[in-house]
Amino acid sequence: MDKNAAQLKSVLEKLYVKYNRTELVPPDPLQFVYGYSARADMEIAALLAAVLAYGRVEQIQKSLNNLFGRIGPKPCEFVRDLDQAKKRKLLDFKHRFTTGGDICDLLELLKQVYEKKGSIEKNFLSGYHKADDNIIPALSRFCDSLLNMHTAGHKKTPSRGLKYLLAAPSAGSASKRLNLFLRWMVRDDNVDLGLWRSIDKAKLIVPMDVHIFRVSKMLGFCRKKNISLKAAVEVTERFAQIEPDDPVKYDFALCRVGMSQNSDDWNIIKGSLKFVEQL
Repeated sequence: MDKNAAQLKSVLEKLYVKYNRTELVPPDPLQFVYGYSARADMEIAALLAAVLAYGRVEQIQKSLNNLFGRIGPKPCEFVRDLDQAKKRKLLDFKHRFTTGGDICDLLELLKQVYEKKGSIEKNFLSGYHKADDNIIPALSRFCDSLLNMHTAGHKKTPSRGLKYLLAAPSAGSASKRLNLFLRWMVRDDNVDLGLWRSIDKAKLIVPMDVHIFRVSKMLGFCRKKNISLKAAVEVTERFAQIEPDDPVKYDFALCRVGMSQNSDDWNIIKGSLKFVEQL
């Protein structure tokens, strides 16, 4: 690592230390996963929290409180025992354009995953190849396999709502919400859960939302005009110059900077630009 990269890393480390604290997670939807202790419950709760992480923060929290209230204290048990009675408990659920029917379709797929593989992780690993440059091919295989499973079981194309919840990179999506889920599952610190031990965190892609996009543009890490998968890959590659073994390490901290009006944090970012220009 050259001198400028090392100096920029020092700046980012200060922000990481400041924000890498469990108590600073709210209002992030990850907070809902902390309410469970069993690994399988956390895995399912994390996927649901991530796929519904779109829209206003207040609405996301309201919807997740509603959904987990319906599912109850044991999400894995709810999924494994999913039947028509349990589906009826979800049918009038709604989060923006996600319906209770969409959630039922997703939980039905997870039921099959647990019956066949035993966990979401094992299902994901069936499409994960260490030789891949990053996690994108595995994520595409994961989403595509679930959607194909739905097609095979229902003899029809998955609904637009289910496709939105399982927005695959292969379909052109930036897959922000699913990359967020993978960050939670694979990384292990005071914020991220680290439940999945079989995937290399160096393969992860930055979950590209408006806050990370804003900070990345300021840093000069992103030349793209819009949020996209290409933008996410470009930004991840720049962070890999600084932290090759963990390129999404600074995602949570920089997202908090992007959300905040803290002038001190923004001054720290601005002060690092001289190092970025010389990378």
